[in-house]
Amino acid sequence: MNSLLEQKGNYQLENYIRGRWVKGDGEGSKLFNAVTGEVVARATTKGLDFANMLKYGREVGNPALRKLTFHERGRMLKALAMHLMSMKEKFYQVSYLTGATRADSWIDIEGGFGNLFANASLRRKFPDLPYCTDGDPIGLSKGGSFMAHHLLVPKEGVAVHINAYNFPVWGMLEKCAVNWLAGIPAVVKPASITSYLAEVVVKEIIASGILPEGALQLICGSAGDLLEHVTSQDVVTFTGSKTTGLMLKSQKVILEESVPFNMEADSLNALVLGKDVHPGSPEWDLFVKEIRKEMTVKAGQKCTAVRRILVPAHLLEEAYTAIGKSLVQTMIGNPLNEKVRMGSLASLDQRMEVKQNVQKLLATSQIVYGSMDSIEVVDADAELGAFISPLLLMNENPFKEEAVHEIECFGPVSTIMPYTETGDAVMLAKKGKGSLCCSIVTADDKIATEFVVGAATHHGRILVLNRENAKESTGHGSPLPMLVHGGPGRAGGGEEMGGVRGVKHYMQRVAIQGSPTTITAITQSYQPNAKSIQTSEHPFRKYYEDLQVGEQIVTEKRIITSADIDAFAQLSGDHFYAHKKETDFTGTMFDQQVAHGYFILSAAAGLFVDGSELGPVLLNYGIDELRFTKPVYPGAELTIRFTCKEKIPQDLKEENDIPRGIVKWLVEMLDETGEHAGIATILTMVKRKTNV
Repeated sequence: MNSLLEQKGNYQLENYIRGRWVKGDGEGSKLFNAVTGEVVARATTKGLDFANMLKYGREVGNPALRKLTFHERGRMLKALAMHLMSMKEKFYQVSYLTGATRADSWIDIEGGFGNLFANASLRRKFPDLPYCTDGDPIGLSKGGSFMAHHLLVPKEGVAVHINAYNFPVWGMLEKCAVNWLAGIPAVVKPASITSYLAEVVVKEIIASGILPEGALQLICGSAGDLLEHVTSQDVVTFTGSKTTGLMLKSQKVILEESVPFNMEADSLNALVLGKDVHPGSPEWDLFVKEIRKEMTVKAGQKCTAVRRILVPAHLLEEAYTAIGKSLVQTMIGNPLNEKVRMGSLASLDQRMEVKQNVQKLLATSQIVYGSMDSIEVVDADAELGAFISPLLLMNENPFKEEAVHEIECFGPVSTIMPYTETGDAVMLAKKGKGSLCCSIVTADDKIATEFVVGAATHHGRILVLNRENAKESTGHGSPLPMLVHGGPGRAGGGEEMGGVRGVKHYMQRVAIQGSPTTITAITQSYQPNAKSIQTSEHPFRKYYEDLQVGEQIVTEKRIITSADIDAFAQLSGDHFYAHKKETDFTGTMFDQQVAHGYFILSAAAGLFVDGSELGPVLLNYGIDELRFTKPVYPGAELTIRFTCKEKIPQDLKEENDIPRGIVKWLVEMLDETGEHAGIATILTMVKRKTNV
């Protein structure tokens, strides 16, 4: 059993800095069991040297990660995710102390591990290099001897993550997974009140030995003067309240050093009931179910939770009545009880803050479900634990009263309000002044289009929910690793995750200019007009490791005949008028019968493929790019310039798999004038001598 649970309140959290676990000076702040009110642990960072912590990350962790390729970093993330999954029950036991149910903890714990898995899979979108290109190459000269490209390299600093209390595991790993894949280390500062769960997870991460030294440091307690020591090569991310975020973002050193600062602030997210929906329809039931879930999961302590519910005016009473009937079924209490569906808030202080904000809202709204003063709980004491009733408020004048669009209650609290037309719903949604996410429940695609296009400027993500996607929808409040998570305005103006987009936040973009040969050498991706590597041995006879980017052959010629074109038409069934001899070509783009583009590609394969005997090439994997740039008429002489463009390793999927990699080939189809008739990038799967 973890020492946190064994010592029952006498445990002082440790900080992991400069490669070792250390305690801060003094007893530190008390951290409480959110369900019983008992002291769980103490936390302090007093006496820690934050400047040296960042220096260590830059000098030890950064070089260790920078030298790894994207594929090596990705495999590291996968190994870490698998290790942590094997330890998950240990983390669940600690998570209950935060007031979270098993379902709540699943989002935090296994959702966090899911971010590691998802980012691990992203390695396939990057080269097997420590850096990558960004966008397409750019020609800068008529003769083709001068060009440019954009390169992304890992920054030489540290990612400093200041996280919120509501998801101590997910909030840490959704950020770290991205900066580790990008190639820079992290210093994580979880919110103190639930930092004991983050500490347990980090201890297992460090004990696994999977990460290189310096890739992760942890501080449990105050951030002290940490941000006074950041530089332009560091990246700071913050999740929490708008007020705290603005205070941190405006610090002198952040401004002077132009330190990238990604802020995700709590927002007044909205869920809209489309005016096409009526009671008894599938969408009505989805609407009620989604509201209940958003109000009760994590006891409403989610930055993405629904705070404002917008419904057609004539359905206002029916809507809040239906939501109330649904909420009353939610059993509240000790999350260790299997019947409990909603636990407590994270602390008594949080409960006090929620109640204070509800009181402010009640100046212009009224409670239509729940109670501020009483709540029935199972296997718990309603006063000792940080329990609160779900509270549904109603505001009948949302265009006139601003408080409902300005005050957020970070708990199981939402306010329902009426609208008339879809345009009104758009305006109300935007009155939140920028939100992380928004949802509309509608079966009418015209309504969905009007709302999405109108509200998109003020939201980071919009879900359109209806009967078609309900079974597989991840729901309103679920950020996904491959999608951008963030929002404009009040929501912080930042972006997290987002697949490849998220990785770029931790990298420096630089435009590089030079000859195609030089750019090829730097990017390890062949650029047209670069010097080639001529070889006497056909590249299809070479193993993956032996192939060089830029290796090239030029094939013999093939004369294209009218009979070839007729035969391909018969074989393929493609009898488009341009491929027929008898067509009158007056007014068309062609002078005479023209060869099928796909025949030219097939003929090209016949010229460059060498596979009469077994060899390292396992199969044709596909085509990335294909363009037919010039008509090919009977009598044309076709020659192929075939160049190794890029190499991408593949992992074994099972023990007996054949070690292999993907090779991209530039296929240039040239006619007798030397001009391009077509150009393509084809992929082959090629055997490796050994596994990665």
